[in-house]
Amino acid sequence: MPSNGSVMENLEYRNHRLFWEDCELAAVAVRFRTPTYVYSRRRFEANYDRVEKAFAEVRHLICYSLKANSNLTLLSLLERKGAGFDVVSGGELERVRRAGIDTHRTVFSGVGKTEEEIDAGIACGLLLFNVESAGELDLLEKRALSLGKNVSVAVRINPNVGAKTHPYIATGQVVHKFGVPRAAAVRLYERIKNSKFLEARGVACHIGSQILDPQPHLEALKQLRSLADELRNRGCEIQYLDLGGGYGIRYQKEKPFDLNRLARDIGLELAGSPYRLILEPGRSLIGDAGILLAKVLYVKRNGPKSFVVLDAGMSDLIRPALYGSYHEIRPLERRGGEKFLADVVGPICETGDFLAQEREMDPVEAGDLVAVLTAGAYGFVLTSNYNSRLRPAEVLVDQDQTELIRPRENFEDLLRAEEQCLHAVKESG
Repeated sequence: MPSNGSVMENLEYRNHRLFWEDCELAAVAVRFRTPTYVYSRRRFEANYDRVEKAFAEVRHLICYSLKANSNLTLLSLLERKGAGFDVVSGGELERVRRAGIDTHRTVFSGVGKTEEEIDAGIACGLLLFNVESAGELDLLEKRALSLGKNVSVAVRINPNVGAKTHPYIATGQVVHKFGVPRAAAVRLYERIKNSKFLEARGVACHIGSQILDPQPHLEALKQLRSLADELRNRGCEIQYLDLGGGYGIRYQKEKPFDLNRLARDIGLELAGSPYRLILEPGRSLIGDAGILLAKVLYVKRNGPKSFVVLDAGMSDLIRPALYGSYHEIRPLERRGGEKFLADVVGPICETGDFLAQEREMDPVEAGDLVAVLTAGAYGFVLTSNYNSRLRPAEVLVDQDQTELIRPRENFEDLLRAEEQCLHAVKESG
């Protein structure tokens, strides 16, 4: 744990005021209002560099997973470092394009690709389509034939590797919707080999998210390597082993994920092989590089129960309500007094709208500001307009500088499309 007692780096109190790097967070909250997501450029880039350094002796490509956080400015930062990207929808692919990024280093994953998404991916000349079913392969071949373009393909296998994580984010076993069993994958590769427009270039898997033990990743890699060797013997020119991502981070007291151990073991496994490794980290790059700032609206007590009501709730950060996830919560200015036990809740009209339950809190009052830590991954990307709430702003911190990288939504943003339809309906009758 960092010396400041937090799970996050470069976060400290100076004269009772919370600073991240050299930015006073209260000043950021006042300038951009709340709720607001704040990201550290230094931490984000350092996390990427850490993965690059760990795998320096392994032929690899880091394909950042957009589903963790897809802000265009953040994508641009990684593109400058030579990263590739992993997308799971046409919208994420469009984000890569609009960030001005070369899509030839992009992998298209996802279990439910539509015809329109497949056409867009083919037009972009992606590095790989990660195929997850026979039906998807049928459609991909049909569209490649129609468009007259060759397509590089990997089949996502389901290695049936168990990993300790929340059941909603485990993806590597046969009971999950993702991937296909090995025997089915071999049959799909035979079809790819006999296709005029599909080229087998990789083997892929992804066993889950927030995994803290490197061993399941290594077990999955061995299965990828074994299948790739078999396929090469069958005449498929497999070049890439896509191991996915899922490296866990520290939200509370978790033992840090041993990235160096994983890289060392993978290097031994792939030594002398013809394969290039693809890694798809998302949370491990942006998770501890993000904070959600919020304001205390009320402190209320219902009998023995205390509540801290924030202006941020499950529409802004749904992870606690969805997964029971833990996020450390700190006041932006420390005041004297005893700590107290409270549920930290939002303004949404749902009993499940909470950011913490039975949490020991520093003393806070209405109007105080707080930071919800380790909120960079699966934070803004899971926001919604439930209760017709406006999505928060996003801000990038670089030492003592701040830059708005997504403005806060306003009512015009919220209602524009519906108002246009409403006016058209009224005019038509």
